[in-house]
Amino acid sequence: MTATPAGITYADYLHLPELLSSQHPLSSLHDEMLFIVIHQTKELWLKQMLHEVGLAISLIADDRFAEAYKALARVSRIQSVMTLSWDVLATLTPVDYSRFRDVLGTSSGFQSAQFRELEFRLGIRHSSFLEHYPEGSDERTRLEQAAATPSLWDVADAARQRAGAPTWLSVYQDADRWFELYQLAEKLVDMDDALAGWRHKHVLTVERIIGGKTGTGGSAGVAYLQSTLTKRAFPQLWELRTQL
Repeated sequence: MTATPAGITYADYLHLPELLSSQHPLSSLHDEMLFIVIHQTKELWLKQMLHEVGLAISLIADDRFAEAYKALARVSRIQSVMTLSWDVLATLTPVDYSRFRDVLGTSSGFQSAQFRELEFRLGIRHSSFLEHYPEGSDERTRLEQAAATPSLWDVADAARQRAGAPTWLSVYQDADRWFELYQLAEKLVDMDDALAGWRHKHVLTVERIIGGKTGTGGSAGVAYLQSTLTKRAFPQLWELRTQL
């Protein structure tokens, strides 16, 4: 462990000059700053979630479930904070947003490579999303790597098989016997539940601000977002509840 450099300051440690100089509104309108800060913050939280999910994947692969629970619980808490952030963005009225929307050009949250990578790392993998990033780009390379390595669902299901549990339904039907796997499954459902809540709040916020308009990146806007509401990273864990 490297010792703390002598004389390092709070601003030095957090690279605040660089961080706080990374907001560059393209209009002179007051409200554009909020739009930028909200989305930059989202990307920082996505970076942390990827950090935690990567750790959880490696721990579960080693059957170190208790340690993995901490990382998974942290992801769920971050998701809650991200969902609440939509309430802040919703203070941006349709009139406010329409005044600077044109400066966004074709940029869109749909293009967030980190969000797609998070989906890939969880187990939601659609190869068509790779086409949104140029071949050889850093974003595409990261997604290709994520698609080629075991997802969180892959390592969790492999752990179940190693433990000798026939199915996830069996784990739930005899939770005392398979308690660690049962706990792991519920942590995964916590994350999936939080992700669904984030998607739902996203739809409401976008509808509140732009209604049924087409998204800036050319997507169908609210209609597209609504189509994602039924996405589940771990559908098997949701389906088994009907069979209990």
